[in-house]
Amino acid sequence: MTSLLIKNALVFDGEADALAGERDILVRDGRIEAIEARIGGGADRVLEAAGRVAMPGLIDAHFHANAPLTDVAAADRMAPALLAQYARANLEGALLRGFTTVRDAGGADVGLAQAVERGLIGGPRLFFGGRALSQTGGHGDLRDPHDVHACGCALLGSLTQVVDGVEAVRRTAREELRHGASHIKLMMSGGVLSDSDPIWMAQFADEEVAAAVIEAERWRAYVMAHAHTAEAALRCARLGVRSVEHGTLIDAPTARRLADSPIYVVPTLTIIDSLLRGDAVALPERSRDKLAAIAPHALAAVEACAQAGVRLGLGTDLLGELHPRQARELVLRAQVQSPLDVLKSATSVNAALIGRPGELGVLKAGALADILLVEGDPIRDIGLLAEPQTGLAAIISRGRLVREALGR
Repeated sequence: MTSLLIKNALVFDGEADALAGERDILVRDGRIEAIEARIGGGADRVLEAAGRVAMPGLIDAHFHANAPLTDVAAADRMAPALLAQYARANLEGALLRGFTTVRDAGGADVGLAQAVERGLIGGPRLFFGGRALSQTGGHGDLRDPHDVHACGCALLGSLTQVVDGVEAVRRTAREELRHGASHIKLMMSGGVLSDSDPIWMAQFADEEVAAAVIEAERWRAYVMAHAHTAEAALRCARLGVRSVEHGTLIDAPTARRLADSPIYVVPTLTIIDSLLRGDAVALPERSRDKLAAIAPHALAAVEACAQAGVRLGLGTDLLGELHPRQARELVLRAQVQSPLDVLKSATSVNAALIGRPGELGVLKAGALADILLVEGDPIRDIGLLAEPQTGLAAIISRGRLVREALGR
């Protein structure tokens, strides 16, 4: 057994509305054993926090490990071994930005999860769902709509797979769950980076969605769904989907209806902001038009959900060279929410979303020891987390010290 003692830290536990006064945190064998005013006795390693803020590691509930390029169709033609190396870099970068857990939203598989668990990749905890499911002509069908000779191999990409009909959805979901997927992802509205589907397009029939939901529930898993429109979000709530991804066009009346359901909404503002800034490969004209249609509404949708009391998670949806902007999601969200609420979304709310409340996203006895030491108070200045090289004094994952910059 290994032990770590953090001395004299102010504590944001992921749930409370204020910091707790200086506490000692004892970590043993990967879990938090105690958080008390003073803890005596020895430990294998002692960190002097000196009044820095200790908080749970961040959780990104919409991550793409297997996304080396913003041009997803080009990534689909990449050799699998090369793709895996990009995934390694994306995961290891996320951990160094303070994200100690990620939920993959399409592409990560059991092999990648095993590589993380065995320490071959120094990345965050990875909850994977395999390739996302799309209908023909849906958001995950990346074939050129004008290419009538597109081969069947294009139906299986690095992030998505195309399936049609109840039986195909059921069989594909079962296969992903057999490999250990914690969730199944469906595409239920149009998207920006796909060429053939308008944003307003409803995707998958109710019976197909229900098949995925039933199969996931049998494995004590769940369904997450790409859904930009208010109509798609309401379908998700009606059909038993657990989380709406993006939700950029949710209005106030829709938000009030969603608040009466157990569904979560996971906004993803950073990818929209990055694409608008041109911080990626140039988008095709059709994608630029779709981005322009959703971008003006994204912040208002978050604000409507927050005011209605919708369970709001936090995700980023970043691709390729945009991954380093991951922690900017916190700052963008703080434009319409308090930093405290944003921090809760990125910790305890996301932990509940992925089915690990009390173990992840919190600092309390018995929780898994994923801990950040922040150079300042993130409740007052959430921007500290967006600059991890200067804002994070230490990153602890699975009870092990990943990075330390104390005493600067």
